[in-house]
Amino acid sequence: MKNVIFLIFLSISFTMRGQSCDEIIKLVKKEGGYGTTYSSINSDAISKVTFYRMTADYKTLYFAIVCFKKEYSYSCTEYIYQVASNTSLNYAGNYLSSAGKAFWTYIQPYNENLGCAPNFKQ
Repeated sequence: MKNVIFLIFLSISFTMRGQSCDEIIKLVKKEGGYGTTYSSINSDAISKVTFYRMTADYKTLYFAIVCFKKEYSYSCTEYIYQVASNTSLNYAGNYLSSAGKAFWTYIQPYNENLGCAPNFKQ
């Protein structure tokens, strides 16, 4: 329950600051250090996922930036998700067998936390 309340607080604080999703991604990349990246060469949809940990107001926040492949291109489109502390570990243990399944199981459930991720239908 604490996590839900904190996520609501964070979402409201990002919204109140008027930060766009691109600005949040830039902030997380800048303040979150190097992050931990998992590349998905064999996936049709996911190019890579990078997990970041940052501290804000003495609280640790966890984010995943998912880079979805573009059709007929080597580039990708990034979306950010605010995730739980164990999401990176869970994703890392499962993405090699199926990056898509790991995404749906461990990252997609957090798609509404920041309002910066698409609402995919499985």
